[in-house]
Amino acid sequence: MATDLIKVEIIERQTVKPSSPTPHSSTTTQLSVLDQMVLSHVYFPTLLFYSGNNNITGSGGGATSTGMEAMRMKERDYCQHLIRSLAKTLTHFYPLAGRLSKGNDMIQCTDDGAEFVTARVKCSLSQIFEHPDPEMLTGLVPAIGQPDGDDDGVSTRLPLLAVQANLFEYGGIAIGLNFSHKVVDGITASAFISCWAKTALDSVGDDDQVPFMVPKFDAASYFPPLDFLNSSQPSSAELVGIIKQDKCITKRFVFDASKIATLQSNLARALAPHAPTRVLVVSALIWKCAMEASSKSSNIPPSSFLLTMDLRRWFEPPLPQNLAGNVVGILVVTATASLKGQEESNETIDLKDLVAKLSKGIAQQKETYPTKLPFDSNEALQRAREYEKLRGNVDMYHLCSGIWCRFPFYEADFGWGKPTWVSVPSIGCKDAFYLIDKRDGKGIEALLSLSEEIMEHFESNPELLKYASVNPRVM
Repeated sequence: MATDLIKVEIIERQTVKPSSPTPHSSTTTQLSVLDQMVLSHVYFPTLLFYSGNNNITGSGGGATSTGMEAMRMKERDYCQHLIRSLAKTLTHFYPLAGRLSKGNDMIQCTDDGAEFVTARVKCSLSQIFEHPDPEMLTGLVPAIGQPDGDDDGVSTRLPLLAVQANLFEYGGIAIGLNFSHKVVDGITASAFISCWAKTALDSVGDDDQVPFMVPKFDAASYFPPLDFLNSSQPSSAELVGIIKQDKCITKRFVFDASKIATLQSNLARALAPHAPTRVLVVSALIWKCAMEASSKSSNIPPSSFLLTMDLRRWFEPPLPQNLAGNVVGILVVTATASLKGQEESNETIDLKDLVAKLSKGIAQQKETYPTKLPFDSNEALQRAREYEKLRGNVDMYHLCSGIWCRFPFYEADFGWGKPTWVSVPSIGCKDAFYLIDKRDGKGIEALLSLSEEIMEHFESNPELLKYASVNPRVM
């Protein structure tokens, strides 16, 4: 199915505010230094698909007028169910109902609300599953307007969370979410989805009962913010320009559990006596194939690979698991190709060597990253500057990753069963990829964004195709 064949009709837009007013003592939330170093206009989307056989009835083309009216009433019930439970959830995730301040230092938690969009999709869910093109899925996630702020892109009017309920013909629904990365990381976003689903599922129970661990929005007390307004420090727009918004294309690659097990077995010797994780081997394979695809000749350029680590687990002692915001550290590993034989023009990358280098590099970075209190915010800033300097090297190829494996997305039951499929639409950021679990929790889906030229070489790499399928249908 081509992208332009999907028609999405917006039925209604509304603002959902917390069901209970945010206490006066919590009307401002200080951003941590890790929040400050994220660009204000960066949002990350998530899509959860629920099949029509999960008690979600859609409007088929052959329905009678009476049947159509009944279906429309059910659709309204589903959306109202989502809206009511969203309002309850926002009382605990109140910064997502706020707006950013101009100074890149706090969130005004004045219950401005999250955006909720109801949309009707002019195709069946089975058509989406037959050809699940990431570029095609962008219309299922609510669009965020352009920032009206200063050079840092800070806007005091844009919502920090937008949700879109997509109703399909013949049944099924997709919930699309767009989170401000300035406010949450992947773990906080996952926690929000889980809490919203549990609230919806338990909505017939005791309203005073909280079916989840309440988040703590006090990361600034662990990671002190810096004063960018009254100092010579550069703005966040100058600090973490990691996201490259150049023209690119996003494609989906699926690694089944059996293929990953084979890949792990083939690479086990490189990390002996430790067994390589599935995320490590898939990341290394993608990095290797992207490095090779980026080469315009037989010479493969040196490369950097960026990934993040969850500081909640790596701090000593560990930080609270319900600590919300951006609680991640940046790790960067570099690699170069080696000569094959005596021919200087014949370079190669050995996957075993790359896996070992990636594993060792991650371990070394974790040892040197500040993981004790008091946290040195200036050192974190310096690390960001060093990475930006590295990215300025145009003779290197730079790849960024986002790892969403082991997040409980597939447990999100709003009252009509667990998701059939969870995915990410077109990333829109060049030289970046997300990894997310398959429904079985063992396989991995990769959403990779590259220039069209590099993608053409990447997706035809024989080594990649030994382990991955290019955009197979959703089973």
